[in-house]
Amino acid sequence: MRILDRYILKKFLSAFFFVVLIFVLIVTIIDFTEKNDFYIKHQLSKAEILAYYIDFVPFIVNLLTPITVFIATVFVSSRLAMHTEIIAMLGSGMSFRRIMVPYLIGATIIAGMNFYLNGWVIPKSNKDRVAFEVKYLRNPFHYDGRNIHIKIAPDLYLYMESYNNRSNVGYKFGLDKIVDGELKEKMTALSLRWNEETQKWKILNWTLRKFDGQKEIVTQGEKMDTTLAILPKDFESDFSLQETFTLNELYQYIEELEHRGSDNIRTYEVEKYIRFMSPFTVLVLVFIGLTVSSKKTRGGTGFQIALGFVIAFIFIIFFIMSKSVAESGNMLPWIAVWIPNIIFTGVGLFLYRFVPR
Repeated sequence: MRILDRYILKKFLSAFFFVVLIFVLIVTIIDFTEKNDFYIKHQLSKAEILAYYIDFVPFIVNLLTPITVFIATVFVSSRLAMHTEIIAMLGSGMSFRRIMVPYLIGATIIAGMNFYLNGWVIPKSNKDRVAFEVKYLRNPFHYDGRNIHIKIAPDLYLYMESYNNRSNVGYKFGLDKIVDGELKEKMTALSLRWNEETQKWKILNWTLRKFDGQKEIVTQGEKMDTTLAILPKDFESDFSLQETFTLNELYQYIEELEHRGSDNIRTYEVEKYIRFMSPFTVLVLVFIGLTVSSKKTRGGTGFQIALGFVIAFIFIIFFIMSKSVAESGNMLPWIAVWIPNIIFTGVGLFLYRFVPR
């Protein structure tokens, strides 16, 4: 790596971390101001609030990384252009592609960090952050699902008319065993209750019917302890649940939802694709940022930085729209999630035609 590469890379990474620091401070102060009433209401200690923001900051850093890296690129390259440093590089025979190398090295470092942290580190802190928000910042959660159908095994189908997540009791419980399209066993019960001590379900006032051709065997009982492939946590709040899974856990949970035939699987598929998309977003935005700010203008760096904010804002709109489309089921999740990158890659290639040579 040449001295010039180290010079640009140092400026780029320094600017990135500085922009991240500024944005995190601003967002944290605003967030604290908005939530302070809740902290007072629940009489939270300074230690509890501090612990929350220790988990909150990595989440914000990850959320803002694509935009902050874009702003850092625009700031550094526009400053180099204003001081005619880019013109000097080009005049010495260096191509614009060669000038891009330290930027892309820096972008690759940030993208790699983003992928690793977002895949395995930040979800662990998100577990505590989301739990804190559910407990103190949101209204008490009441599970209001009716006529619940869950596939809990390849041939087992569970039914409940309703479930009370406060007492962990399901009402009008049913469990069907269907093999090759034929009903083999059918259990019905007045209720299903979770036993915290045994970590098992207690089925109350149950009736079991077994079918063997034309023959039917009926057995009944008052209580039965059993283990099922569902837990009380499956009926708790799913607020930002996808953000609390590491990448490995996310894959396992999606597989579990597919096994159950769940309807809300798209939210988790979108999260999975976003985690792979975000590092590439960093590379795309660095490329665009460099192309829009590498030319010296009369307006100075202020105009180029303002242009950078506009492009960043447009990207955010595209991202939010594509995410909504993906979660609504109107488009395949991976296609919808990648649309902003595809469009802005095209924008970057178009702008590249006008960069100084």
